[in-house]
Amino acid sequence: MELNRVYCMDNLELLKQINDEEINLIYCDILYNTGKIFKDYDDRLGTPQQAIKWYKPRLSEMKRVLKNNGLIYIQCDYRLVHYLKVEMDNIFGINNFRNDIIWNYGGQSRSKDISCKHDNILRYSKSNKYIYNTQYQPYTEKTLKEFRHKNEKGELCVRTCRRDKDGNKRYYYTPMKEGANITDVWDIGLLTSSSRERVGYDTQKPKELLERIIKSSSNEGDIIADFFCGSGTSLVVAKELNRQYIGCDLNPRAIEITNKRLKSI
Repeated sequence: MELNRVYCMDNLELLKQINDEEINLIYCDILYNTGKIFKDYDDRLGTPQQAIKWYKPRLSEMKRVLKNNGLIYIQCDYRLVHYLKVEMDNIFGINNFRNDIIWNYGGQSRSKDISCKHDNILRYSKSNKYIYNTQYQPYTEKTLKEFRHKNEKGELCVRTCRRDKDGNKRYYYTPMKEGANITDVWDIGLLTSSSRERVGYDTQKPKELLERIIKSSSNEGDIIADFFCGSGTSLVVAKELNRQYIGCDLNPRAIEITNKRLKSI
């Protein structure tokens, strides 16, 4: 197995060729089992139970190849998320569940009922020691109004008031960070039809989404693996952020598009 390469093969067969604890970070935007045949792939795995039976050996292999301080992100939606959560609790350990991240991609709805406008991203570690680099999201308007004070260096600050031991008011100024610490709800929009990122591949994910995952859960030089790579957005972002990568997909067109994007960097 070579690093910085995209493989056109069954991901289970590729996983079996990877050494134990080889990978720092796994991200997979898996088959959601929508029952549809898209232009670029067949998204039919049968019943949820049949889908989980298909995923089980793959998830087990992903755990094996993941480093002890690594993280895995599995992206899906309401069709399989609850079944996958139970299976990943069994494989990775319920105490290694970290988050069910909600990717709120928004958009307009014409439905007469409550419409679904999010994906789920299950985040698990392999142990209680794992990589995390703090990431920030923009402050809300309410929070920004609080940054109206400046310290002696001229930095925008939040001012807090506390009383000293004599009961006198004392003001403290905390410099503004890059933003607020991210939560488990990510407001990142879908790619528009006119986006320059578009490569003409079904269900392509925005680079901003992958940047947040890769920056938060790996360091430069680490190995990022995507075993359902599709148009290769995760691998493109990995390369741009000076990470190594391994990609896999059954669709030759996916491999062609991914390699073209990688060569353009």
